[in-house]
Amino acid sequence: MQLRHGAAALALAAGCIAGNALAQSIKIAYIDPLSGAFANVGEAGASQFQMVIEDINAKGGVLGGRKLELVKFDNKTSPQESLIQFKAVTDQGIRYITQGNGSSVAGVLIDAVNKWNERNPDKTVLFLNYAAVDPDFTNDKCSFWHFRFDANSDMKMQALTSFIAKRPAIKKVYLFNQDYQFGKQVSRAANEMLGKKRPDIKIVGDEFIGLGKVKDFAPYVAKIKATGADTVITGNWGNDLTLFVKAAREAGLKSDFYTYYGGGLGTPAALGASAEGKVKQITEWHINIPNTPILPFAQEFKKRTKIDLYYGRVNVQMRMFAAALNSAGSDDPAKVATALEGMFLSTEIGDVEMRKDDHQLLQNLYISTFTKVDGKNPKYDLEGTGFAPHRHVELPHRLRCRPPAR
Repeated sequence: MQLRHGAAALALAAGCIAGNALAQSIKIAYIDPLSGAFANVGEAGASQFQMVIEDINAKGGVLGGRKLELVKFDNKTSPQESLIQFKAVTDQGIRYITQGNGSSVAGVLIDAVNKWNERNPDKTVLFLNYAAVDPDFTNDKCSFWHFRFDANSDMKMQALTSFIAKRPAIKKVYLFNQDYQFGKQVSRAANEMLGKKRPDIKIVGDEFIGLGKVKDFAPYVAKIKATGADTVITGNWGNDLTLFVKAAREAGLKSDFYTYYGGGLGTPAALGASAEGKVKQITEWHINIPNTPILPFAQEFKKRTKIDLYYGRVNVQMRMFAAALNSAGSDDPAKVATALEGMFLSTEIGDVEMRKDDHQLLQNLYISTFTKVDGKNPKYDLEGTGFAPHRHVELPHRLRCRPPAR
């Protein structure tokens, strides 16, 4: 009789252990700025990740009912602080990280993940990059443990310079970027690609500013104005873009702006009416694309957070991550990485492909121009300005992606 009770107790304990394992959430560490100059960018990203995770969980989660869970870590946009936070992540046994702002952080995290996984093959970590676009990360520094869900800066510059090349009125271009890997790559690519596509264009300035260091952009705007530049190309983001375009508006700078992040937090409000017809952005999505399936999500996100949805790719990343977990039938990062390689998926912003060779996502890109909203086309404004991206040019991903340089 005692043996039967003992066996029953063991069976019950085993059932509880199995149940706990099934119920245990799969944690994703979000390592991005939650304080400092770029806190607004980091908080907006965290809010979107949280909402899409809630949506996935509400639809049954992954692996037969397990939930995803976002755990936030503030890196203050500092590579050094990011390494401290990465140690906290591994100390907590979290096996997945995501980060996007910016490439200076992503570079050290890729290296840290590679070294950690080499030392700890039974506790590997997978890095899902949603916004750090230095092309080296999927070229010379390509890692099995890193996947990028944003088009890299060279892909975006190919699109922008092809667009510029067809506009003969553009004669003088000023390059204005942040002084770190990404900004340097934007400058390099612009010089190389414009030189080939429009050698008649004169680069009248090629300037760099410290990341998050400048508070008064008036002197820089005055310098740009003095060159007679008709066009500015900038990869600036966050306050480095918002404050710059605000100073440009106040100074009456007439140049057109070709931006990577012109539709990002605070920039539309800073530009206001001065953006009309003058500010271009390149994105994987924007709210005035006709019949876009992500629209209900974007509207609910704005209702909840009072923030306009910007990162279409965040939804893509988390949908692909969930699909890879289910395809792998496991939460083992190595198996999930293998499932992600070469994955095709129909998403809320269109069909996408994770290129197997270098872990670079292929997705359509759109060049759009800020236009006054008329309630029909374009219908939805940004940040209550009455203006929004519109008159877009779609660039299908298979036409604008070059093979990786290995």
